[in-house]
Amino acid sequence: MKTFERWFVELNKWVLVLLLAAMSVIVFANVSLRYLSNFSIVWAEEVARYLMIWLTFLGAGLVLRFGGHVAITNLQDALGQRMQRAVRLLIAVLLLGFFVVMIWIGHDYMLRMGRQMTPATRIPFSYVYAAMPIGFVLLVAHLLLIAKHYVRGTMPDSDAQAMDKQAVAG
Repeated sequence: MKTFERWFVELNKWVLVLLLAAMSVIVFANVSLRYLSNFSIVWAEEVARYLMIWLTFLGAGLVLRFGGHVAITNLQDALGQRMQRAVRLLIAVLLLGFFVVMIWIGHDYMLRMGRQMTPATRIPFSYVYAAMPIGFVLLVAHLLLIAKHYVRGTMPDSDAQAMDKQAVAG
């Protein structure tokens, strides 16, 4: 299971890297062309926007995994160990429920938008809105993979925290 989790996280990271790289190249090329030749790529702004949408939804699971979402822990920190675990369990269950509902809503919305076409690229909007259910499926997967550690309060260090500790130590 650890091997699957490692591959899953790495694949998710590389997809995000590729999407960000594609978005950066498109925006840079469009800005460069606009200022150097007074020519603009018609579809660049639209595609960059849609790539940003995909980045947001596909990256949310990794952000959840590494504790990057906004969290207010004052109440939780004031409680004893057993109550902290109970609160974290409740939060995990509520998150799971919300993610499942959003998969259903996102899928429904994606299907409704299938007949509309994007203005510049003329692709169905359902390809753009597919980011929502797919992103929430990834959120469910990431949550299920970390739930036990989260509820116990034994979350492993994130990559950023591990790098900070190495920089301080070395």
